[in-house]
Amino acid sequence: MITIAPETPEDSWEVEALYDLCFAPGRTALSSYRLRDEVAAVRALSQVARDEMGILVGAIRFWPVHVGREDALLLGPVAAHPTRQGEGIGASLIRDSLWKAEHSHWERVLLVGDAPYYRRFGFSKLEGVEMPPPTNPDRILGLELTPGAWTGVSGEVTKWIGAPQG
Repeated sequence: MITIAPETPEDSWEVEALYDLCFAPGRTALSSYRLRDEVAAVRALSQVARDEMGILVGAIRFWPVHVGREDALLLGPVAAHPTRQGEGIGASLIRDSLWKAEHSHWERVLLVGDAPYYRRFGFSKLEGVEMPPPTNPDRILGLELTPGAWTGVSGEVTKWIGAPQG
C-alpha cells in the first residue's frame, strides 16, 4: 500500500536523493532549475509517496513561476523509484496534486515533458510560452485548472517574484 502525504522539510534529503537517482545529479544544470533557484517549492502541493514500511518511493514538487504577466505552477520534478516504476506511483502523485491545485487559487500549470505521457492528465502543447533555453518548444505543456486560464497567456517563463506561496 502506498501513502501520499505532503512533503515536509524532514523529507527533503530523501526527495533530493530520489531525484538524483532518477535523473542524475546533473539535473540541476537544466534550464528549468534556474527558475527554482532560491525560490521555495509550493509546499501545499509538493508530496511524497511512501510504501507500507515508510520507504520513499515517489515525490512531486511544484514551483511558482510567472508566464508573461500571469502566475502559474511549474510541475516537476515528479519521480518514482526505479524499482517501483510502472506501478502508477507517479500518476497517483500527479492526479492527487493537480486535484489539490485545482481546489486552490492556482489557475494554470505548465511543465516540460513528453506529451504522450502527460496528455492523459489533460496537458497539451502551449503556444507562445517560452522556457529558458535550451528547451524544446514541443515539450512545453500546459493544463488549465480554470477554464480559459491559458487563453491569451504568452511570453517568457520567469522566476517567481512575490509573496511565498502555500
